[in-house]
Amino acid sequence: MEKANWSSPVEGFIILGLSAHPKLEKIFFVLILLMYLVILLGNGVLILVTILDSRLHTPMYFFLGNLSFLDICYTTSAVPLILDSFLTPRKTISFSACAVQMFLSFAMGATECVLLGMMAFDRYVAICNPLRYPVVMSKAAYVPMAVSSWAIGCTVSVVHTTLTIQLPFCGNNVINHLACELLAVLKLACTDISINVISMGVTNVFFLGVPVLFIFVSYVFIIVTILRIPSAEGRRKAFSTCSAHFTVVVIFYGTLVFMYGKPKSKDPLGADKQDLSDKLIPVFYGVVTPMLNPIIYSLRNKDVKAAVRNLVAQKCFAQ
Repeated sequence: MEKANWSSPVEGFIILGLSAHPKLEKIFFVLILLMYLVILLGNGVLILVTILDSRLHTPMYFFLGNLSFLDICYTTSAVPLILDSFLTPRKTISFSACAVQMFLSFAMGATECVLLGMMAFDRYVAICNPLRYPVVMSKAAYVPMAVSSWAIGCTVSVVHTTLTIQLPFCGNNVINHLACELLAVLKLACTDISINVISMGVTNVFFLGVPVLFIFVSYVFIIVTILRIPSAEGRRKAFSTCSAHFTVVVIFYGTLVFMYGKPKSKDPLGADKQDLSDKLIPVFYGVVTPMLNPIIYSLRNKDVKAAVRNLVAQKCFAQ
């Protein structure tokens, strides 16, 4: 009862970051900066080639361009602030900036879950129903599919961000994280957050469980169809068209499962290591995965490699 008398809305938050590990701050500043530059370069090149090369004007590469743009937005929503926090003694962020970062990071993550499911459907139609592919995956179909992915992700993020920023924060404004992560901010609320927890649980079912199930079923049909192809060369070509997407899905969802499914340490002496891993694993999810996506699609796709070579050749010729 007394808490209500002294509670007041906070004007900003303090990001604890890696303050307890100053040596690690310098190491991770260099590592994260380099990875961020690779993300901007790799995904930027993929977006360029999918726009400029007419041979890549297909549903698969349209989704790939969206995925690359999403990865750039996702990392840009947090990485610059994380890098700044490594260099700033007092790591503060305004309440409004924290809300924007929560919205962007959650929206991009939710959108990617839906988008990967859309991409799985595209591969399912291409391999299991190739004759109907031009009709089923026409421009009138795949553009709304991509737009709906963004709309759904942004809408659910608005809901969760609004529910979070309306909570009272009774003077406790220290976020024990590298950025304004929604779950870390919820821990600071001085009221019942059961509605937030329930809504997050429902969201996890729809944005993690349903897409994973949809992707799993799609790949069951894809694998069965590929195994029925009589020639080994035909099976190899069919698998190569979906191997990059499958690899990205495994990395994306594998990291999510590891983040939220790993057991908590019961050893008090291991609490510091547990706390450090809780901060660094989301960084892997938010930086390493977007960095690997363009590399995976470039290495495992002849069309993308050819388009990149043509783009570089045209650039060199123009100079």
